[in-house]
Amino acid sequence: RMINHFVIGTLGRIKDLAHRRCIVYSQFTNVVLDEVDHMLDMGFVDDITEILEGLGKPRQSLFFSATMPPRIRTLVAKFLTDPTTIDIAVPGSTKTVEQDIVRAPRDQKFDVLCKLLKSEGATRTIIFVETKRAVEELANALTGAGYKTGYLHGDKRQRERARTLDQFKTGLTDILVATDVAARGIDVKDVSHVINFTIPQTHDDYVHRIGRAGRAGRTGKAFTFV
Repeated sequence: RMINHFVIGTLGRIKDLAHRRCIVYSQFTNVVLDEVDHMLDMGFVDDITEILEGLGKPRQSLFFSATMPPRIRTLVAKFLTDPTTIDIAVPGSTKTVEQDIVRAPRDQKFDVLCKLLKSEGATRTIIFVETKRAVEELANALTGAGYKTGYLHGDKRQRERARTLDQFKTGLTDILVATDVAARGIDVKDVSHVINFTIPQTHDDYVHRIGRAGRAGRTGKAFTFV
């Protein structure tokens, strides 16, 4: 069996490979968990536990999370020994993002959105919508209105996701419509605007969304439709 230096994958895929003995957890003594808060939100705590308990010892563990709710602190206490916490989510970490709300009746939201995009001169925009179906409907409507638009949601294959992101990064598309799940981990420079076409479920989701703009010292704007 070939021993890999790095194995990078989703929890489900790594767990599947381990069950088929393609990889053996005990051969690894380093683990990185990205978006830990999101993994727990999606109910992956048992998968995380299985992997961590199977790794070799002593083990180095790195957990990355945009937020630190109690459930993550519980996980940290269970699996980390005297951990060092590096916290960059200081108050005002979104101070480079100008935030505002947009009031619009449900049947006028799309028209108001188009007017907003035009008046703002938005150059690279991420629009968040709650469901996969709504993502496609909004993306198709924007394309029909003449905007260069791509979309992401959980049903897109990795190859399609990579192509959509590349088109957005290189300017072939100006607007990316996405769900919260699909947008996790996106790091695109020069995002000028983030628009919450639907209201995020939690404050943490809101922080995740608007944090896509105003990166690396740049400024950005965030609008939330209500």
